[in-house]
Amino acid sequence: MSADLAPRCPRWLAAMGMLAALLAAMPACCGEPAPFDPLLARPPELDRGKLLPGDEQGMVCTSSSYGPGKVLTLADAVDLALCHQPQVQATWASIKLQAAQLGEARAAYLPTLNAGASRYRDGISAEQGSSTRSVGTLYATLTWRLLDFGGRSANQRAADVLLQAASASQDATLQKAMAAAVGLYYEAHSAQAAEQARERALQLAHQVLATAIKREQRGVGSLPETLQARSFVAKAELELARAVGQHKRSLVALAVGLGLLDQAGDVPVLTLSSEVEEDPLGLEQNLPGWLQSARQYHPAILAARAQLEAAREKVKVARSEGLPTLDLSASRFINGRPNQAGGSRGDRETVVGLNLNIPVFEGFARNYKIDGAQAQVELREAELRDVQAQVLGDIATTYAEATTALRSMASSRSLLEAAQRAVESVRRKYDAGAADIVEMLNAQSVLSEAELERIRCLSDWRSARLRLLANAGEMGRSSFATSSAPLKPPA
Repeated sequence: MSADLAPRCPRWLAAMGMLAALLAAMPACCGEPAPFDPLLARPPELDRGKLLPGDEQGMVCTSSSYGPGKVLTLADAVDLALCHQPQVQATWASIKLQAAQLGEARAAYLPTLNAGASRYRDGISAEQGSSTRSVGTLYATLTWRLLDFGGRSANQRAADVLLQAASASQDATLQKAMAAAVGLYYEAHSAQAAEQARERALQLAHQVLATAIKREQRGVGSLPETLQARSFVAKAELELARAVGQHKRSLVALAVGLGLLDQAGDVPVLTLSSEVEEDPLGLEQNLPGWLQSARQYHPAILAARAQLEAAREKVKVARSEGLPTLDLSASRFINGRPNQAGGSRGDRETVVGLNLNIPVFEGFARNYKIDGAQAQVELREAELRDVQAQVLGDIATTYAEATTALRSMASSRSLLEAAQRAVESVRRKYDAGAADIVEMLNAQSVLSEAELERIRCLSDWRSARLRLLANAGEMGRSSFATSSAPLKPPA
């Protein structure tokens, strides 16, 4: 813009300067923690955090990771999974993306304003002499769509339900992440308990071997009994080695599932908390109740329904694009129109008009676009049925696992108590010479298997109960007693 234009157009220059300053300040507004959201398209959960079902408080994802030597509880494992799993982080980005698309849909109701400036110079040469003229122009154009027969409203409704679908999909992803973390944690905990049980079995085998050696030295026992005891010790050592290997594998799987492997650059040393054995209270409701609740409130089903509703709105959008539109336009020109010679300083021109656009023929493209949108509706309907079948099937399967584990709890406790009494009884008889080595080793084997069965039953019950909550979409962090602030996107 030329310097000689400034004194003649101070108001326009000031207005354009303010507009340029506003545009320059927008990127600073769009950063964290207060994004620029004049159309209120950003959901509050991105700023205040999302609470899980049944929770009054959630958690805040921080940059801190699991430290060596720290005892890893189940709540800690779930927190790490929610903060570090890429699938969960992708859901936050998906919500932001759908919020931006909702903002675009709402912006379609607002007018658009374009402004610009240009400068041209022309020279004339003649016999009488030559002359040069330099003229700068300013212009602004406002365009506002007044009528479009429902296209913008359908597009906004589609954006609304797609944002709801993104939020529900995040809920479903969180439930899957928590269920996976629970499963991996209890697998590692069971492997740890199995290793400890094998260590106790090896200690008992060494005690039996020591007793057999003393009996042989006193002449009460025999060499075959001592060899049997040594064989039993070797078998116990082999089983302990296998249990140690299984425990290590389960810890690696847990670290990978919680996203700790990438942070540490190596397999971190995980120390699991000791679970307090509690008598089960039973399931909260029967299978029909779980299924009915899932049909109404499961986030995966809600997301599929929202996707179907958005597809139906897209059909309306496709149909409305073939209908007439009415636009209001207003333009203001100073010193002539841009890119057109002949204007003079001081010229002022205002143009206001209504533009009616009536689509007549588009080569049948509109028909095919509508057919494609309707096919999307059929596809979303099939996906909804598939999601419902998968969710209800997972609930039924997990419910059967939970009820089976619940029934096995009492039996495993009775088996363990009986095996412990049998070992004590046979040991006293063996020390007194009233029982042989075979009876003692059999009792010890039964005790070892009873301990493992008790560990399996406890792990199966705890895991199945929590996985049932997750498969029904009702698991919250309150399910395993924790407290912090609302779950928010990782920084």
